[in-house]
Amino acid sequence: MTEVRFTRRGFSALALSFSLFGGARARQQRVSSPYDVILESNHRLALRDGVQLATDVYRPARNGKPAAGRFPVILERTPYGRNVTYFRDVTAADATPKTRAEVAAYYVRRGYVVILQDCRGCHDSEGEFVKYLHEAVDGFDTCAWIRAQSWSDGRIGTMGLSYAAHTQVALACLNPPGLKAMYVDCGGFSNAYQGGIRQGGAFELKQITWAYNIALESPQVRSNPRLLAALKAVDLKAWFARMPWQRGKTPLSLIPEYESYVYEQWEHGTFDAFWKQLGIYAQGYYPRFADAAMVHLSGWYDAYARTATENYVGLSRVKRGPVHLIMGPWTHGARSTAHSGDVDFGAAATLDADGGDVFARRLAWFDRHLKGDGAGRAAEPRVRLFVMGGGSGRRTVQGRLDHGGRWRTEADWPIPDRRPTPYYLHPRGELTSARPATNDVSRTYAFDPDHPVPTLGGTVTSGEPLMRGGGYDQREGPQFFGSRLPYQPVAARSDVLVFQSEPLTLDLEVTGEIEANLWISSDCPDTDFTIKLIDVYPPGADYPQGYALNLTDGIMRCRYRDSWSAPEPMTPGTVYAIRVTAFPTSNLFKRGHRIRLDVSSSNFPHFDVNPNTGAPEGTGLVRRVARNTVYMDEARPSHVLLPVIPPRDGSPSAAGRV
Repeated sequence: MTEVRFTRRGFSALALSFSLFGGARARQQRVSSPYDVILESNHRLALRDGVQLATDVYRPARNGKPAAGRFPVILERTPYGRNVTYFRDVTAADATPKTRAEVAAYYVRRGYVVILQDCRGCHDSEGEFVKYLHEAVDGFDTCAWIRAQSWSDGRIGTMGLSYAAHTQVALACLNPPGLKAMYVDCGGFSNAYQGGIRQGGAFELKQITWAYNIALESPQVRSNPRLLAALKAVDLKAWFARMPWQRGKTPLSLIPEYESYVYEQWEHGTFDAFWKQLGIYAQGYYPRFADAAMVHLSGWYDAYARTATENYVGLSRVKRGPVHLIMGPWTHGARSTAHSGDVDFGAAATLDADGGDVFARRLAWFDRHLKGDGAGRAAEPRVRLFVMGGGSGRRTVQGRLDHGGRWRTEADWPIPDRRPTPYYLHPRGELTSARPATNDVSRTYAFDPDHPVPTLGGTVTSGEPLMRGGGYDQREGPQFFGSRLPYQPVAARSDVLVFQSEPLTLDLEVTGEIEANLWISSDCPDTDFTIKLIDVYPPGADYPQGYALNLTDGIMRCRYRDSWSAPEPMTPGTVYAIRVTAFPTSNLFKRGHRIRLDVSSSNFPHFDVNPNTGAPEGTGLVRRVARNTVYMDEARPSHVLLPVIPPRDGSPSAAGRV
């Protein structure tokens, strides 16, 4: 039975005396859960500056009335709509997304108040939306309000994916009252300058596709049919094909406030106070950060893999509360999916298969750290990782590469017994553990910014319809923006230098952050260098040409080679040592496979393309071709540093034999 009533404060309260999960699950929930659910919808929560945020309060109830007593509170703050069904709210067993009411009810029935809130300037909330930068203070004020309510016992947990993970970490930087537990899912910037907005000095163009897509749901656009129609008519692929752009002449120019904040991030290339603001730089607030129990969850193909591992490292060293890390083989938020891109990791690869779906795991975390339940249970592992690789290499019935993998517990991150092992680049394309012994050896290629290397998977999110994350055979195709006929492997491009090992004689595991130390020069005052680590399968029945699986990639804009805060142009022809850092990964290279490193100068549209002129960031309307050189000799031994993990069963490893 459903009944609607109105309170004196003017918001409706929807008493749900039946389970929100429906059918047989509803009957089961009535038996196992002590509370019904009552919703106080669209409460107007006033912040310190008078702005009111739309807030839904789901409370435990009995017989259609709020239950007596005080309860711990779970908070989620989102720009995507506090009452909008999110496609990632699924499990491996049920691919139908749960509604926001269903998600809230799951916890309310077990004795929690759940609060879902629209961020400032989003959906039904007042104020102006400025991406990321209001979330710390607004979240702090929300926590203070929660603590003052008669139904709150003063203990607060936070949850949420993606932007709702950013809002969690932002408010935790201010150590708000009552914050005791966090479940940070694929987000929560450790340092947005190096992951999420920029990386290695380059700008992540997902900020543009995200802004366009979120603008379609903004209050100002939804209330203006002409503006909505004009935005929907924008052809993003055509716009990206016409880059470079200038302010006022972009697909975001119809919504100037969105274009403004994107360009502020794009043009602000130096690492200074702008990048140390609350909301995008948790690293600067670790000492002040809430001493809450926290889980940092991400995937190797997630745009926040580096954020999760860095936050784990930074916070686990300075906080008393338990800090845990979970890294799976997923793209952004796809923790109940066993594949990423065109690569399958097996049914055991989901979060669900490794101890329960995200709803159950969050519940157990909150029960333990907000209610004190299970205090006598064995401690959970601090670090849980999925090591990709080890599969059959055949094509699955769904048409994906069976790459396989397995879960493993570790004592810490980075893995304590890792062995940083250099693999050197050689002029004929070899990648070996043997240091070069010759002099004056190099390879040069022409980098044309009008014909950049297309993005073929990787740590991409929010990139539709231009790009998508995950693992793919590194071959151009119609599904990848920027590809051109005849759709050759990227290894065939003249602007991609390929270095690969001989076929491995033994299995070799690489788990950790990937770093390349390169000696380079250019005939331009600025340019980019990119790296990509690849697991090369030998030819087989299902893949006669083999399969080149991307694992991780990185980029370095050379003006920042010595300092993120004081960029300097290069002198054409001068040799410089640079370090290119890729996101962390974990992969077992099987016997018979090759380890491959690709070196180039672009990865578009994942990152903006360097015009090679030294123009200020985001303003380079004129481009020129750069002749870029990589040196690989005794005095300048360019190499990639791989974190090799010794075998845990005593068997031999390929480390040092490549």
